[in-house]
Amino acid sequence: MSEVPAVVESRLTAQRTRAVGTWALAGVIVFATVATAVQFLRTDLDFVRATLSFYLLGPSGLWLQLAYLGLALSLGLIGAGYYGAATRAGRSRAALCLFLVGAIGVAVTAWAETDRGGAAALTMAAKIHAISAPLAFLGTTVGMLVQSWALRRDPRWRRHFALAFGLAVFCFVALWLHALWRDLPRGLSQKAVIAAIVAWLVLAAHWLRRTPANEPY
Repeated sequence: MSEVPAVVESRLTAQRTRAVGTWALAGVIVFATVATAVQFLRTDLDFVRATLSFYLLGPSGLWLQLAYLGLALSLGLIGAGYYGAATRAGRSRAALCLFLVGAIGVAVTAWAETDRGGAAALTMAAKIHAISAPLAFLGTTVGMLVQSWALRRDPRWRRHFALAFGLAVFCFVALWLHALWRDLPRGLSQKAVIAAIVAWLVLAAHWLRRTPANEPY
């Protein structure tokens, strides 16, 4: 008799997890679509040199800001989804906190205007942007590393560990190459890092959507 409620609870948890994965995937796809579209719409910006922050300003900037908010929501959902559905051994509070840090950083970055250049001193918004953007990248990529490492302890997602962790390591190394290798084209290198992060998030959300409903947790 005691097993029936456990199975029912497992199925309900799986249903919630799949819903979380669906919403998270939608947010990431919307962000990727809008971020790609503005590369073609903003002919006034150099794709190779301009980082994504400059696309937040001027024409079509509002759409990208909203897409950033969708990405922030997705980060929070992915962190909460894995934390809520994982076994006790596979649960990572650190990953959840890091994804929330990344989500907050992304949301703040969307609305705090970056430095346009030419001013004698940075505006308050530019200073906030200069802090929130690196925080968004670090929170997200370290969260990806920690969550990927935790997958190996959960029987349902253990098979995804190698791909998730390998891609997370690549994103983390690529981020530091972009930050420290100043001769790289700033826009192109940043967008390559973002594309790799988006790929990891798409996989993570997809795996949440495929959570089985018939396995007790």
